[in-house]
Amino acid sequence: MKRIPRLVMLMFVVALAISSCKKTVKKEAKPEDSYVADNYNKQEVDIEMRDGVKLHTTIYSPKDTSKEYPILMQRTPYSSRPYGEGNFRRQIGPNVHLMKEGNIIVYQDVRGRWLSEGHYENMRAYIPNKTSDGDVDESSDTYDTVEWLVNNVENNNGRVGVWGISYPGFYATYATVDAHPALKAASPQACIGDFFFDDFHHNGAYLLSYFRATSLFGTPRPDNDQPIDTAWYTLPNIQTEDQYQFFLDVGPLKNLNSFFEYETADTPTMRPDGLTDDYFWNELKEHPNYDELWQSRGIIQHLKNVKTNVATMIVGGWFDAEDLYGPLETYKNIERYNEGNYNTMVFGPWDHGGWARNVDRNVVGNYYFGDSISKFYQKNIETKFFNHFLKGDGDENSGLPEAYVFDSGSKKWKTYDQWPPNGVEKQTMFLSEDQKLTSEQETVSGIRFVSDIKKPVPYSEDIKSVFTPRKYMTDDQRFAARRSDVLVFETEVLEEDLTLAGDILANLKVATTGTAADWIVKVIDVHPSNTKTNEEMQDHLKMSNYHLMVRSEVLRGRFRNSFSKPEPFTPNQKTGVTIKLQDVCHTIKKGHKLQIQVQSTWFPLIDLNPQTYVDNIFKADEDDFKTQTHTVFTDSSIEFSVLK
Repeated sequence: MKRIPRLVMLMFVVALAISSCKKTVKKEAKPEDSYVADNYNKQEVDIEMRDGVKLHTTIYSPKDTSKEYPILMQRTPYSSRPYGEGNFRRQIGPNVHLMKEGNIIVYQDVRGRWLSEGHYENMRAYIPNKTSDGDVDESSDTYDTVEWLVNNVENNNGRVGVWGISYPGFYATYATVDAHPALKAASPQACIGDFFFDDFHHNGAYLLSYFRATSLFGTPRPDNDQPIDTAWYTLPNIQTEDQYQFFLDVGPLKNLNSFFEYETADTPTMRPDGLTDDYFWNELKEHPNYDELWQSRGIIQHLKNVKTNVATMIVGGWFDAEDLYGPLETYKNIERYNEGNYNTMVFGPWDHGGWARNVDRNVVGNYYFGDSISKFYQKNIETKFFNHFLKGDGDENSGLPEAYVFDSGSKKWKTYDQWPPNGVEKQTMFLSEDQKLTSEQETVSGIRFVSDIKKPVPYSEDIKSVFTPRKYMTDDQRFAARRSDVLVFETEVLEEDLTLAGDILANLKVATTGTAADWIVKVIDVHPSNTKTNEEMQDHLKMSNYHLMVRSEVLRGRFRNSFSKPEPFTPNQKTGVTIKLQDVCHTIKKGHKLQIQVQSTWFPLIDLNPQTYVDNIFKADEDDFKTQTHTVFTDSSIEFSVLK
């Protein structure tokens, strides 16, 4: 098949690293664009690891050598470019304040990427008990890098911090495990935690929306893993702007295999097994369950080994379509297993990496949350954290709370001594007949709907060919509420504010005429008719009666009892399905309504479930896909964490 030419991937790298998906207009260079070159010296070195592999590292050191500075480092699979000691980034460090205050800023290409030597492994597994110099992982590579930096970079004060967004956030988390004594502060941000629950899967359901991102993480590097300073990825060219129709026409997942087969001689076989396919696509299709491959690569289960010398600040966005599980579970597991460690969390009204943008109005999709929220975070939270542990006393009295969270309903920052906050109570509401969400269980009956495999429920009414979808996290859900295959349950108009603070648990009682099904639950804030429309709203929408999606999640029904051992449904048998929705901090205001939507397709955000049980959906045939009738029973309930 025809492939698009090899592309310079920097635009996509930047999109993943700092998560800016809006088009920008080219402007004349501003004076501050030369700030880094005017105030920093740049050095590029290849630091040797314990097994002899050299990792390419770029070091920006302040020209003012009259004092010592801490080291702030980011390890990345997305390139430490621009290469060449005469080429400078326009901005370095986590934010402009930390750049202008003076820090030694370091970027490193991780093992097997760009100008670093070695073989790249996607989500490289942690080795807990290393017995030789050949036992290397991202923890040991970080340790060896820190050791070299503190002993070889002039004017450093012996303290090191790490940060990163998205995949670099994963490496920032990894740095805290078996950390070097000089590592004093780490801020994993939108950090990947486990690819079976982040990015490419949600509770075992494959995120079809990430199809085009697959090559970014698995294409073999040319020339037998030799360093290369240009992109070697090829993105699938679907040749349409209508992703919904494209994937509907493609049919079963196995029909996508051709997009990951290399056909030209300039991409030689790198693998010992002789396969020339994309590494990661092979792993996805050959490992549909939560088996040893996925379990070994997650970092969440290894956070018992976070060193006490490392203060952590976990950062995430409440509307991050890519990595919400990762930062929440990273914070919770460090908290659970490392009593006494300094560990704090910051969550704001952002999509993926939105806190790193210097914008005046903070908007996700159509929804406006307020002014200068990201700028506030950068100046008053992030800078304060790193300065305290890298330049200040470094004690527990950082001046920051345990939880710095933005209430996305009241649109205000809130601070708490713990998360979830003191005073949270569990409140159960039932999915009752006549589209009611009630505090008491009424008579038990079944509500049926047809899940048509040819007309799946879209995840948005505005589906385009995008690298990864983001705006849908705050999209108006009226389009879905008006479909016959989406069940709606809502309260009366609230007479008092209702603040949700913590996780949400959906306890569904369901049945299906088939042997397989997905279940999707969405929590909606229904705005009153007099709500004013903001300037970012799409022209065809108004904020009047806006159905704001506050939280949503899917569970692939085969994994209802175990992610490792899937099982079919028994046709027409009432079955319990429990779905954990990620945490929220959102006030449903007086005059609004709380709504729950339940559906069984979410396309093409997730792939189509055949609705007939097969061992591996990646290998399902066309004949396996069947329209089925599903039932949701009215003893199903939603358990909220409510702040009293």
